Amino acid sequence: MLTKADDYPIHQRPEPIAYAGGHRNFYDRYFFNGYAQDGELFFAAALGVYPALNVMDAAFSVIHDGRQHNVYASRVLNMERLDTRVGPIEVDVIEPMRVLRVRVDDKASGLVADVRFNARVEAMEEPRFTRRSGAQLAMDLTRLTQNGTYEGSITAKGKRFEIRPDVHSGTRDRSWGIRGIGARDPQPNPLAEAPQFYWLWAPLNFPNRAAFYHLNSDADGEPWNTRGVLSPLLGRGAAIEADEATSVLAFKSGTRHASKARIDYVRKGTKLATAELTPLYHFYMKGIGYGHPKWSHGLFHGELEVGHDEITLADAAPSDPSNLHIQAICKAKLESNDGNESGIGVLEQMIIGPHKPSGFKAMLDMAP
Repeated sequence: MLTKADDYPIHQRPEPIAYAGGHRNFYDRYFFNGYAQDGELFFAAALGVYPALNVMDAAFSVIHDGRQHNVYASRVLNMERLDTRVGPIEVDVIEPMRVLRVRVDDKASGLVADVRFNARVEAMEEPRFTRRSGAQLAMDLTRLTQNGTYEGSITAKGKRFEIRPDVHSGTRDRSWGIRGIGARDPQPNPLAEAPQFYWLWAPLNFPNRAAFYHLNSDADGEPWNTRGVLSPLLGRGAAIEADEATSVLAFKSGTRHASKARIDYVRKGTKLATAELTPLYHFYMKGIGYGHPKWSHGLFHGELEVGHDEITLADAAPSDPSNLHIQAICKAKLESNDGNESGIGVLEQMIIGPHKPSGFKAMLDMAP
């Protein structure tokens, strides 16, 4: 089946772009987050394409005054991957690797937005994520991450916010490959280990640079995918990659969420920088589909369905499994040989199962 994408020189296989290989869990996704420098406003968006399931879905979320407002949409893909609009939510690439646009117009939820992401650092390709679960391939994906500023406007429940590049910054990522999407496989995998996933992701914005860190580690705390990078602003030189980047978290009692965090970046045995993170509040990732009981990524909802819900942050139980996956909006301080800076960013956390360095021994035991 030929589609619009076939007129672009982007083929990777000897067949039309509509076909993404033989794995039903192939996906291709946009993600965005943005925040005011004082943390007063936070927003996030996601749009995913699932060629083998013939589904496209999207979501948009805004946090203000202690409430998280979410809108979700899902439609049949019709095998056309370049029509990146799902009901009231649309993502456009204005200039690849530099400028993207997110638009939302959902009167039912009271969410309306038109924001443009402008890169402030070069896009960074993260190491390929490959992980097996027993006999099955659980993850095999590539991701790029990029920090930037935003401009435009957002209206949430009748309140309009002017989004300005000197006030609002954030991060976008693009990932594609294989990971669990859509309905679960009904047949059990007899060699699969007990569920365990330790994930941290900390893209940070400072006045004169950006800092990036991520970590996947096993139950013993051994990293299987990790990276730390310090990136100058566009046109100011090359990024500096740490030979080693490590993190230390203190956990809030009764949760698996950090009360504070430290990230150290080391190169050739010398410390490049240390980032100290202080969480302000949490964005719950289910608000853009991650682990949502109804709007989880890739589920089939028919030709087109749109829904919305709200989360009162103070009422979100940290022990609820659907609330484990968060982005903590954090004030950040960076100490380095090039000087000290204050900034803002997120510390994404998803910690399931045992993790010896953190003191977790079971599937969902919480910090003392």
